[in-house]
Amino acid sequence: MTVLPEDFFAPAAVTVREGGDGVLYLSSPRALGDYPPALGHYLVHWAATAPNRAFLAERDGDGDWRTLSYADALDRVRRLASRLLTLGLGPGRPIAILSPNSIAQALLSLAAIHVGIPVAPVSPAYALMSRDYGKLKHVMGLLAPGMIFVDTPAPFAAALGALDTGPTRLLARQADHAGGDNLLLIDDLIAAGDAADTAVDKAFAALTPDTVAKILFTSGSTGDPKGVINSQRMLCSNQQAMAQCWPFLERHPPVLLDWLPWSHTFGANHNFNLVLRNGGTLYIDQGKPAPGLIEATVSNLKNVAPTLYFNVPAGYEALLPYLEADAAFARHFFSNLEMVFYAAAALPQAVWERLEAVASKAGVARPVFASAWGSTETAPLATTVHYPIARAGTIGLPIPGTVLKLVPTADSFEVRVKGPNITPGYWRQPELNHAAFDDEGYYIIGDAVRFAEPGNPAAGLAFDGRIGENFKLRSGTWVNVGNLRIQAISAGQPLIRDAVVAGDGETFVSLLIFPDEAGCRQAAGKDLPLAELIADPDVIAALRRGLAAYNRQFPASSTRIRRALFMLEPPDIDKGETTDKGYINQRAVLRRRADLVARLYADGDGVIVID
Repeated sequence: MTVLPEDFFAPAAVTVREGGDGVLYLSSPRALGDYPPALGHYLVHWAATAPNRAFLAERDGDGDWRTLSYADALDRVRRLASRLLTLGLGPGRPIAILSPNSIAQALLSLAAIHVGIPVAPVSPAYALMSRDYGKLKHVMGLLAPGMIFVDTPAPFAAALGALDTGPTRLLARQADHAGGDNLLLIDDLIAAGDAADTAVDKAFAALTPDTVAKILFTSGSTGDPKGVINSQRMLCSNQQAMAQCWPFLERHPPVLLDWLPWSHTFGANHNFNLVLRNGGTLYIDQGKPAPGLIEATVSNLKNVAPTLYFNVPAGYEALLPYLEADAAFARHFFSNLEMVFYAAAALPQAVWERLEAVASKAGVARPVFASAWGSTETAPLATTVHYPIARAGTIGLPIPGTVLKLVPTADSFEVRVKGPNITPGYWRQPELNHAAFDDEGYYIIGDAVRFAEPGNPAAGLAFDGRIGENFKLRSGTWVNVGNLRIQAISAGQPLIRDAVVAGDGETFVSLLIFPDEAGCRQAAGKDLPLAELIADPDVIAALRRGLAAYNRQFPASSTRIRRALFMLEPPDIDKGETTDKGYINQRAVLRRRADLVARLYADGDGVIVID
């Protein structure tokens, strides 16, 4: 294990208080330090103390990195804010953002937040990947935005045409044939703005910790997306808590290369705000862990050596083949890297071990792994890992200022959260607020946890799945879907991209599998269409071997997998089966593909019998 400096992490410690009926309350023994009343104070600070340091970078049309310093960013933010104030925008008329990450989007968000105009980054997938625009219509109906921002109008024309937004102004980074007379350009607003506008100073001074900074929408993995109010307090307190858990952040400015979308709390509130709070540099990665896009990420990583790397498990799985095939690339990737961080889903242990093997082969130190846990409603940190861990699964300890309430349920705990990082409620849906909090004011997140080491709370917590995903077999035995799913995916590497656990009310557990095409091709040793790959005898034999090995390790009726079925159709975002980050909605898949579940239990066509 890598030896870390004593001041790299805060000491692992937790305070445990017992309540009635087995309820436990967990908190950090360290008090939360002071933090500014609004996010914009970080930008003002770094523009004054490190004006020429690169804040943001993105590829230009020629493929070169275009950078923006902290001083230039503040100047443009103030100019843009002065113009936004004249356009009738305000606390009740937010700005909806419908584009991928960019410097233009960052400036717009920072400018609006600087003067009390809420921003609502909405997943571009709702406009670009959807066929019926159902989620987009729902989101825009709730928002009633005063302005909509897109990178360029043409790709969004069909989606915007399906909306009933009335005279809402359209703002873009650049014009094209679909712009129309209602179009404003962000560079024009910046050029016309006044960096010395006293109205900007007045609006900034009026911000309080309770001011709404953002409306971030939940992924919709368990229903329609909900507009989560993000206050200035949530965003600033979360960054202060993170810095107290990770003191190494303040030793030198962090450098990130990141693709994670700012329409989600991980990429925006965690990663973007980490760079802003600590005076770092963020290289905007236009790549993504998907075929045809991962290549851009690899190219960028060969050019930029980050000090921190944040990704979802699917992102590491997509990146690993390139690291494994190119030792020079691996050495470069790890050369400045202080931490490998994963979140948003559980990391298969097999992926962890492959990352360690890549580092070892490249002759560099074992990477420091970390993770965290939270949600859009928690800004997002509620727990984080701030001590060395030996394997995947641990989500860490409560951050300073946040209290976890653990309520016994089955063989684990339902976890609830209270702290300055918790949302005050949902945008224009007050009827949801009452059900979201218990009688002590703790946010009911719907997740289960357990102690990573029974009897040793300081070793942290482990994620134990979604309460609503677990089910009982006909015998009355509970099946912990979260644990089973991640272990099975790991055992089925590299054939399984994702999986859904079936068996509610049945006598045994089965698996519906979304195949990994590249992994199946590797197992088959031939280049075939996916429909033929998943029926190939070598692929089926490899899957049987992997899941049989898993069954030997987990032989109980609640964990043993008896049947499996590859699915040719990918998860459908319109039907709620997945989010644009790749999170699979277990219940939506089972409900929509009930015919496949029935086939599993009737030993129908394509069913693979494991034992």
